[in-house]
Amino acid sequence: MEINDKSYQENEEEKSYSGNSSTKEIDLKYENKRQVIKGGALGFFIGLAVIVPGVSGSAVAIIFKLYEKLLFSIANLFKQFKKCFKFLFPILIGAVIGLAIGFFGVRALLNILPFIVICLFAGLMFGAYPAILDELRGNKLNAKYITLFIIGLLVPIAISLISIFGNVSNLDLSNLQFYHYVLFVLVGFLVSMTQLVPGLSATALLMSIGLFTPLMNSVSFENFSQNPMIFLVYACLIVGFIVGLFVVSKVLNLMLKKYKVPTFFTVAGLSLGSILTMFFNPEVMQVYSSYGVNGNLTRDLIIGILVFALGIILSYIFVKYERKKSNLN
Repeated sequence: MEINDKSYQENEEEKSYSGNSSTKEIDLKYENKRQVIKGGALGFFIGLAVIVPGVSGSAVAIIFKLYEKLLFSIANLFKQFKKCFKFLFPILIGAVIGLAIGFFGVRALLNILPFIVICLFAGLMFGAYPAILDELRGNKLNAKYITLFIIGLLVPIAISLISIFGNVSNLDLSNLQFYHYVLFVLVGFLVSMTQLVPGLSATALLMSIGLFTPLMNSVSFENFSQNPMIFLVYACLIVGFIVGLFVVSKVLNLMLKKYKVPTFFTVAGLSLGSILTMFFNPEVMQVYSSYGVNGNLTRDLIIGILVFALGIILSYIFVKYERKKSNLN
């Protein structure tokens, strides 16, 4: 059996590299304003991924054909600072905007219409999933690739199961001990992995260790005045996150150079698993439980199906556009 569409063959890897040296370098230059906007949009989804369970910023990077460039620019930021920073700057701006809108806007919508909002984002991610499968076209399926796909599929599902059934209690962010701050550095490192490994969700990870709700609730002026040590928590998370970005990007960059096909089979599983967990995490389970009380199941189910379908259509239109553009190039 073979994953192929002979009419659609991409040579993204060859086209994205330049130079004749043994160490090939990716061309990070934005050719026009539209590409800059695309970089900003990628950053927006990366920021949003911290807030919305199941949304994967790095999966969006694959859809935008920017994933390898993103990894390369982070891994080589200090070696080629000017070039890499110019590429990352629109993404960084978009990430800040996405995080702010996600925290103050999407979180509010999730409190009002949680199931409907999740359906919309799930539809957007599912409609774009063929773009991830495009990376596997022309490769024959074998036992190794199928195993990697299944492992990738099970990882986000396992994290979600732990967060739901693991009896994980929320951590109190006041009166912390020294070792807690060391652990926060590690948590920051792990969160950075979720931003670079497609299919992993920062939200699901934080839920599985009882940190998501405490961190969300900690962002208030009242808490800042009562518990100023929370800023040390943020600092430890940021330090771990930055270190993780550089370490994980270098590892993934190397894996894509040496084991691109196996890596993308795993990524395909991770991405599909993350979409499934959007309907199966602690927050949405609370929504399901509430339907027996408020009686809005029928309304939410009908609207949810409609917005899910809308999300699929919108995303797939974009995927088709990207395919057409790649074929023209």
